[in-house]
Amino acid sequence: MDALFAHIDAEADNFVARVMDYVSHPSISAHDIGIRNVAGILVEHLEQLGFDAGLVETPGHPFVLGHLTVDPEKPTVLLYGHYDVQPPDPLEAWVSPPFEPTLRDGRIWARGIGDNKGQHFAQLLAIETHLKVHGTVPCNIIFLLEGEEEIGSPQIAEFVRQNADKLQADLVVTSDGPLHESGAPVITFGVRGVASFDLVARGASRDVHSGNYGGVVPNPIWTLVQLLATMKDPDGNITIEGINEPVIAATNLEREAIARLPDDESAVKADLALQQLDGPVERPYWDRLMFHPTLTINGFHGGYGGPGTKTVLPNEAIAKCDVRLVEPLTPEYVFERIEAHVARYAPGVDVVRHNGMLPSKTPLDSPYAAPLTRAIAAARGVEPLVYPTVGGSLPDYVFTKILGKDAFVIPYANADEANHAPNENLEVVRFIDGIKTGAAVLDELGRLHG
Repeated sequence: MDALFAHIDAEADNFVARVMDYVSHPSISAHDIGIRNVAGILVEHLEQLGFDAGLVETPGHPFVLGHLTVDPEKPTVLLYGHYDVQPPDPLEAWVSPPFEPTLRDGRIWARGIGDNKGQHFAQLLAIETHLKVHGTVPCNIIFLLEGEEEIGSPQIAEFVRQNADKLQADLVVTSDGPLHESGAPVITFGVRGVASFDLVARGASRDVHSGNYGGVVPNPIWTLVQLLATMKDPDGNITIEGINEPVIAATNLEREAIARLPDDESAVKADLALQQLDGPVERPYWDRLMFHPTLTINGFHGGYGGPGTKTVLPNEAIAKCDVRLVEPLTPEYVFERIEAHVARYAPGVDVVRHNGMLPSKTPLDSPYAAPLTRAIAAARGVEPLVYPTVGGSLPDYVFTKILGKDAFVIPYANADEANHAPNENLEVVRFIDGIKTGAAVLDELGRLHG
């Protein structure tokens, strides 16, 4: 791989200039801004690399799909990413405009540079590097890029079902998310799912005077406060009946993997100015992030929130919540348990279901684990940290559950990439390391057959 890495180093400035040009094109899925323009840029790029590529239409934004087949006897890897980005708001918080990429302090600053355009562009440049250095690629490649990941991937499951014959790969690799805070490389074997919902409590037909009606008219805020207190105890345990029962315990291999991970608890507390973390306190740090469901109140709305006081008794309150899912929980199962719990403790409260995403997990002893680990080590000079799963959610379930393939996440971005926030950034060295990692992954997979 020395020739590959030398080429990447020689082309580093050119590669940086090209990714900056790419992320200068907005592609905001939530507002339908620039989506088809960027999808077209990607199709053109794939075709220039020799892919049979095009757009696949959906009821929402199109998928970009490309195939590059060099030898049917070689493995086929599906590289997944997403070309849509989050809205850049609040604009006033950006040091430089979000769609005018800027080099500053050894980083590229732009919306989408870390999540996910810079990372999948690194994959494209890894393919280009093989073609420039060796005239071919070492394995077959399917490139799949989604245009709705930032709005919950509403089309991807049906897309994968309908196009399964075009997605027949041996494994799936996604480059998204951050490295460890130390900069150490990571390989992830799973992701948690999510189920989002609102709890809506209503009282009188309108807001009323808290003196004239207080003590007589029910207060929906108190209704929600008391309901929420029945859903999680002071020690941090979820107390919704049935939610924890199906959860599959971590395997011995997974326990061994997290035992080798750095102890991040003190660093996280210092970074976030916390005296203690959420409970249950007897549950280790990585255990909480990987092997158990969570219940989070994302927001609580009701009554008066302006300056000063307003002695009002509100007529409505809303709690916005999510549950992070671990195997084998499903959004449907969790919603049913929540609805049964609410019917028992606060029957007048409405449960409004929102989006859901299944969890996903690939066994740590997958036959592709070793070659991927070797590739990361070759590119980065150090063995990657092994995450059995991560706390966030990606649509990996469509690959593991619908296609039945092993799926891995190999991130390239720095831990402080500020994805979804103002001043999103990607360290130049991480971008170049990402191209090298992508090139090494293709090289290692190509050695498995033939």
